[in-house]
Amino acid sequence: MLKFLSFLLLLALIASAAVYVILYRPFGPSSETFVDIPTGTSTVAIGDLLQHNGVLRSAYALDLLHAANPGTLKAGEYRFDHPTTPAEVYSRLVKGDVFTLTLSVPEGFNIFDIAAAVQSAGLGPATTFLSAASEHTELIATYSPHAQSLEGFLFPDTYHFSRHATPLQILTSMTHRFRTTAALLNLTGDIAETVTLASLVEKEVSQDSERPLVAGVFTNRLAQGIPLATDPTIIYAALLENRYRGAIYASDLKAPSPYNTYLHPGLPPGPIANPGLAALRAAIHPAHTDYLYFVADAQGHSRFATTLKEHTQNVQQYRQAEHAAGRR
Repeated sequence: MLKFLSFLLLLALIASAAVYVILYRPFGPSSETFVDIPTGTSTVAIGDLLQHNGVLRSAYALDLLHAANPGTLKAGEYRFDHPTTPAEVYSRLVKGDVFTLTLSVPEGFNIFDIAAAVQSAGLGPATTFLSAASEHTELIATYSPHAQSLEGFLFPDTYHFSRHATPLQILTSMTHRFRTTAALLNLTGDIAETVTLASLVEKEVSQDSERPLVAGVFTNRLAQGIPLATDPTIIYAALLENRYRGAIYASDLKAPSPYNTYLHPGLPPGPIANPGLAALRAAIHPAHTDYLYFVADAQGHSRFATTLKEHTQNVQQYRQAEHAAGRR
């Protein structure tokens, strides 16, 4: 009897040791390993998948942990790069701690800037993204049925995407974020025109407090039929035609592009960038003033004027300040 009890005790010790090794002893890859868990995968199949990829020593570990602490294991791609305990692996699966790539889109980025950011984030070639942004205009058909691209409707924000996200999935997320913002602002009327105006405001001024004033200047000029004569549209026209050289030249000001607001009165045919919340609010509620002109000062703010004479003086003061700064 004593021998039998000793045998049972030995079996218990062996079993305990095995459980300890399976559940608590760190195991896993020492280099970067990705495991993609499809939606609807069972716990047993997830355990097999993790064992097959060298993340778990034994698939049974996941079964034991799930039995002791039931939870829903989230689908998605997970990244493992060091040995860890099965308990930590299980916790990550329950939390849905999936691996994503971060895409940061500041206010004022145009589609070319965003395409470059997409490529830098590891989410695919810039050229592929640009093609998709021109192809999938159905995403904003309710706002701009004749849009040539999604420019203006890719809302600036920080996004997190799977490594396998397609350009369409990225664009859908960004336009959905715009849709949510439009609802928040109660954006109505000719939304395409509002977004176009907001994009000009976004590119012309960096101080949120000055955005309604700049929007007011543009609104006044539009009402009086005065060309907007805004440099960012000249740059955008050059970008569209792949001829931007890092500065504006006399030939750019004479280019017949419909985006040339020196030659053509009214708004350009579409947005020239993707405006943020402050710029959209300014376009919806421009300041009511008599200002028709504005120019930046040496401190990065804007000086506003009602007459061309006053504006010319502001421009001269700006150039003098710039010249003086260059001598220091």
